[in-house]
Amino acid sequence: MDSSLNATRRARELAEIRDCVVDVLVVGLGATGAGAALDAAARGLSVAAIDAHDLAFGTSRWSSKLIHGGLRYLASGQVGVARESAVERGALLRHTAPHLVRAHPYLLPLTPAVRSAQARFVMAGYRLGDGLRVAAGTPRPLLPGPSRLTAERTLRLAPALRADGLRGALLSWDGRVVDDARLVVAIARTAAAHGARVLTRCRALALSGDGAQVRDELTGAEFGVRARAVINATGVWAGGLSPEVELRPSRGTHLVLRPGALGGLGAGLHVPIPGERNRFALVLPQADGRIYVGLTDEPVDGPVPDVPEAPESDVAFLLDVLNSVLREPVRRADVAGAFAGLRPLLTAGDAPDDPDGGRTSDLSRRHAVITSHDGVVTVVGGKLTTYRRMAEDAVDAACPTAPRSRTARLPLVGARPVPGAEARHPGVSPADLVARYGWEAGAVQELARRDPALGETVAAGITRAELVWAVRHEGALDVDDLLDRRTRIGLVPEDRAAALPAAAAALALGPEGAIPPGRTGTRARGDGTRPAGQV
Repeated sequence: MDSSLNATRRARELAEIRDCVVDVLVVGLGATGAGAALDAAARGLSVAAIDAHDLAFGTSRWSSKLIHGGLRYLASGQVGVARESAVERGALLRHTAPHLVRAHPYLLPLTPAVRSAQARFVMAGYRLGDGLRVAAGTPRPLLPGPSRLTAERTLRLAPALRADGLRGALLSWDGRVVDDARLVVAIARTAAAHGARVLTRCRALALSGDGAQVRDELTGAEFGVRARAVINATGVWAGGLSPEVELRPSRGTHLVLRPGALGGLGAGLHVPIPGERNRFALVLPQADGRIYVGLTDEPVDGPVPDVPEAPESDVAFLLDVLNSVLREPVRRADVAGAFAGLRPLLTAGDAPDDPDGGRTSDLSRRHAVITSHDGVVTVVGGKLTTYRRMAEDAVDAACPTAPRSRTARLPLVGARPVPGAEARHPGVSPADLVARYGWEAGAVQELARRDPALGETVAAGITRAELVWAVRHEGALDVDDLLDRRTRIGLVPEDRAAALPAAAAALALGPEGAIPPGRTGTRARGDGTRPAGQV
């Protein structure tokens, strides 16, 4: 079946689900929800997957972009979580998403603040982590081992570091995803290719073990969806649909630094957080020159917002941590944007590894699958790296007699060759597109070959062809989908504003009926939220 998602397919499948009973209804289309839709569909089950907003609208697009082996969990004694992370990292690197996930080097600068005993402790942890790599079956050429660098070599990789007192650095390797939202899009499209009906802008108003009452957010129409099993994968919002689930949300904020803010940074950085033994801020350079710096871990009380704010206190905290290792401090003006996400952490009663509660930074990242009295299966906790295992466990619980999961080695869209993938057009390096689209890069380039105007760069290295592709094949329904999730142009407000006309033009070129009249501009926000990236 075709993997393309667009407004035409949405309208057809929206009509279909009103007149049938599906095997599995999945609510929530972040990484875990999309993963559950894929897992169930790949087992041969009929699937409908809905989201009130868009693919990757919530926590899944606000991650640190790490696909990691769980070293921090190993250090805190959570061996099972660490091993699971290493196994899932290996699956992404080798089988399911090698086009989107790859190894990346990280430096821990050995500044005067990092004592020799701490450096030895961290290196021992790196070596234990490398042992998990071996246990998970990930080849060393795919994920190199740790080493110690001289100060000279360290400064070549990170010239912005303060040289005074620098003893070198500890070099480690871990996985990273080019774009977490694009990973979710690939998962959802792969589910669609296996027959899942993937429907955005469909809000679940109420759940039961045999279906849901749903509202089409584009038209306001309400209808019922009947299902033999229901999976609640709405993450930090799960308690609103399954009151039995109690969560302690935690806010993680990242800064987006302007290109050139840290010179030619050739590796990620782990910067020790003062007063914390095993917590580090992450500095991660991006392909477009931007640099992400994160992240905070602050408890959030009260109602859960659709789009959380990045408070100025978080911005100041991250700048202070970063500047503790730099030769020249990064100024507030160097911060082009910021974003914040909410982690769906389990409370003490449900968290397997946290019987006594404590700080959100100390809560277990182990996931849990909880079945309510009426049969709704809720999957919560966990992290981006382990989305596939979370999805598998949720489907196992919801459909205990179904065939076994097939997703551990199932390539996502873009991970295997398709005809025309080697096509080229002027102005775009194949590597730039391959990093985002894998073997579909040639098809994106073909759009610009047919219409050279689509080869124009809009912002952040993104072309008009990519926006058109997102409308025709990736389910983008309005400019927010294009700028905030299919691409990350919206992380920098001025880039977002400059790209709005191109996004509207791409929607106008989309499939027939892609956007109802009046919806080619920015979506009205009646809930008080703001476009992603604004501080």
